[in-house]
Amino acid sequence: MGADEALCFIDGYDPFVSPRIKNTSYLTSGFTIEFNYNTSNQDITLQFPNAYDGHAVNVYFDVDGQVESHNFSKDLNADFSGDKEGFKNKWHHAAFIFKNGTIKCYVDQYRVLVMPNVNFTPTSLQFGGVSGSNKNNPLMFKDVRIASGGNMNLIGKKFTDSKIITHGINFDVDKATIKPESMGTLNMIVKIMNNNPDLKFEVDGHTDNSGDAQHNKALSQQRADAVKSQLVSMGIDASRITTKGFGDTKPISTNDTQDGKATNRRVEFVKI
Repeated sequence: MGADEALCFIDGYDPFVSPRIKNTSYLTSGFTIEFNYNTSNQDITLQFPNAYDGHAVNVYFDVDGQVESHNFSKDLNADFSGDKEGFKNKWHHAAFIFKNGTIKCYVDQYRVLVMPNVNFTPTSLQFGGVSGSNKNNPLMFKDVRIASGGNMNLIGKKFTDSKIITHGINFDVDKATIKPESMGTLNMIVKIMNNNPDLKFEVDGHTDNSGDAQHNKALSQQRADAVKSQLVSMGIDASRITTKGFGDTKPISTNDTQDGKATNRRVEFVKI
């Protein structure tokens, strides 16, 4: 699925899809589910079949940012603490974390819900909705990631290396506007910096070699600055972050293929 492609349900009541995984029980005791969803019309449902007393558990990421569920012994119900007025009709990043019987749900940079000691056991997953979808009322989501461990990849780990190379911070084409799907990676960086209060980073922007080299260097600097601004808005002190744009001058892969170009388009966090 390309960067601008999404799954779009336009026909059916209660549509659901499952990952193409042969093993019927693939979720571990700790896992993270991340995805991006559009809030134009429909809530997105994570359904865990046979998770509680043989019945499915549905967790809803609502069009207003709320996270809720009412079909097992403990209700999930928490409001979004960000900009509710400007929430709808946009793409947002969501994360569902399950570890040691505790659920954590994030929407964009906000932790919406923490619920310890839940008594259901998810082993598989479906994505979908609980109301009719049609061409004028589609259900849309994309960029689904399921990871074992329940730590949102880098969250909870001590930072020991000199550099973190990320490919999860994405921008609008030829712009420095950060896309919503970048919030998972940005949340990880914030967690690392909060866990390591003496840590300082230089945020380095890198592009592939498409286009003019001087333009690429300026764009990479603007993107590095945008990442810094976002981290500061999430509570990181500005004095802990510097920025630098390198354009296409430091490739880490070939620029002769599309995969190589994608690898070179990156944001690095270099310890200073």
